[in-house]
Amino acid sequence: MDYKKVESFDKGIIIKGVDNFELAHIFECGQCFRWNKQESGNYIGVAYGKVIEIEKNEMEVKIYNINGEEFEKIWCDYFDLKREYTVIKEKFRKDPLLERSVNFGYGIRLLQQEPFELTISFIISSNNRIPMIKRAINRLSEKWGKAIEYKGETYYTFPTAEELDKASIEEIQSCGLGFRSKYVKDAVHRIYEGEINLEFIKSCDDDICHQELQKLSGIGPKVSDCIMLFSMQKYSAFPVDVWVKRAMQFFYLAPDVSLPKIRIFARDKFENLAGFAQQYLFYYARENNIKIE
Repeated sequence: MDYKKVESFDKGIIIKGVDNFELAHIFECGQCFRWNKQESGNYIGVAYGKVIEIEKNEMEVKIYNINGEEFEKIWCDYFDLKREYTVIKEKFRKDPLLERSVNFGYGIRLLQQEPFELTISFIISSNNRIPMIKRAINRLSEKWGKAIEYKGETYYTFPTAEELDKASIEEIQSCGLGFRSKYVKDAVHRIYEGEINLEFIKSCDDDICHQELQKLSGIGPKVSDCIMLFSMQKYSAFPVDVWVKRAMQFFYLAPDVSLPKIRIFARDKFENLAGFAQQYLFYYARENNIKIE
């Protein structure tokens, strides 16, 4: 485990002796959309029906607005704290090209998020910018989620399939989803009706999971890989976007390699740790604005 012990205090819990845990690395590496940095440097997010706030001081992490039981039941796995990232990083550092990315994003952890929310969120993410994605998700949540108060502010849970299925395509469109509205409407309805069962898809092996998710409109190989990696614990997934493509070309490949070939190369090279490699590469490429001439 990547922590030594957990203690409760009046406002939440303290995790002591935490390794490989940096707030900006975790929340700004493209895997989540409902976490926002505060003026204090803390991050506040909404997940699993809760508003939680996280503060990091050296080897201690405070999580506000939860108790010890909730930590054991949800948040320990959500933050992937049972995994020893030092072991993964040591393996990656044997590759001198990947070592630079690992050293840069040393505090990344892969969140274990809720599959329905992630599926809809990443359909919305297609050909979209992060501020627009966040805004659209927040508007959907304000209209069809449940309100939660925290520190005098109102937050909203991400709606369930049942809640969101009540929305018309015009109402969804009004949240700023553009052409993706019809994909979201279709996906929500098919999931709500049980035609698509995300828990069953999550239980399938990685390649079948990748194919099954693409049966939903608006989900191609990259979005499918994102959903698998960030909510279904499929760590052979290797989402290839413009930043990952640039990183792979910069470090490993000729400039003219196609996205499917990059994905195959990465899965062969990194095997069942491909998803972890992807996050280090993505974060390094985007934060350093890597370009390929």
